Amino acid sequence: MKKFDIVLLCQKEYVNPTVNNEFSNNVLLEDKLLTQALQKEGLTVSRINWDHPNFDFSQTKVVIFRAIWDYFDRYPEFSKWLAKVQKQTILINPAETIQWNIDKHYLADLATHTIPIVPTVFIEKGRSEPLHYWYHQVHSAKAVLKPAIAGGARHTYVLNSKNLDEHEAIFKKLLQEEAWLIQPFIESVLSRGEVSHMVFGGVYSHSVLKKAKPGDFRVQDDFGGSLHTYTANAEEIAFVEKVLAACQPQPSYARVDVLWDAENKLALAELEVIEPELWFRRHSQAAPLLAKAIKAKYFNG
Repeated sequence: MKKFDIVLLCQKEYVNPTVNNEFSNNVLLEDKLLTQALQKEGLTVSRINWDHPNFDFSQTKVVIFRAIWDYFDRYPEFSKWLAKVQKQTILINPAETIQWNIDKHYLADLATHTIPIVPTVFIEKGRSEPLHYWYHQVHSAKAVLKPAIAGGARHTYVLNSKNLDEHEAIFKKLLQEEAWLIQPFIESVLSRGEVSHMVFGGVYSHSVLKKAKPGDFRVQDDFGGSLHTYTANAEEIAFVEKVLAACQPQPSYARVDVLWDAENKLALAELEVIEPELWFRRHSQAAPLLAKAIKAKYFNG
């Protein structure tokens, strides 16, 4: 088997997509831009699905997580795979960082470092209280309910006093299988959107603004959300740097999703250091910045 300096990981469907659409094309383009940037740094690069049954990960020095967007639907399998592969190669970001970031309890950790987060109530697996009880804990007319381990708005619901009963059954069933969290609905998501800030090697790179389509609250493009150019100001960059300063070890790449709370102050919505979309295509120096950071940290020693 040929050895590589770096392997980019994705889920099987994105190795050679059979569906030709904007979503899959963007996955390929993003990985192409990063591959080219890494190759310009003199590194050999391959690309494979994380669950490939025959690939020997000990034959590559570094593995970078990319579009592995099926891991949260296959979490037990992914966890076993992660425990095995971390002994065979270097993972970017490291396995301990990935395990921490997979579970949204990390928000509570960051809050202890004085990071402003969206107010969050965690509902631990196996609790018996009905959804009505948890809804009233957030003291908001509208609330957002979602699993502690999830992505892509999986099982994410907006609650109000009139629709609690219709969500009770699915909530009760899934609460026996996994932990959840509930948060007040942040109205600025509808009017101003959510901003994603990218940081590579500890250096701020660029930002994008994500907005939901009319009538929806989900900003992801697979739910019709739109993407816009955004220039971060000094306050926002300082906020992002504070979030990353609270992370140990420091991630090689990170996406910090930020919104404005009811008092028009910045609040952390999500920190993504596993497999976030990083929008290299929106900033020509983004992929080179990450490639140089990886080369300096893992190949110049």
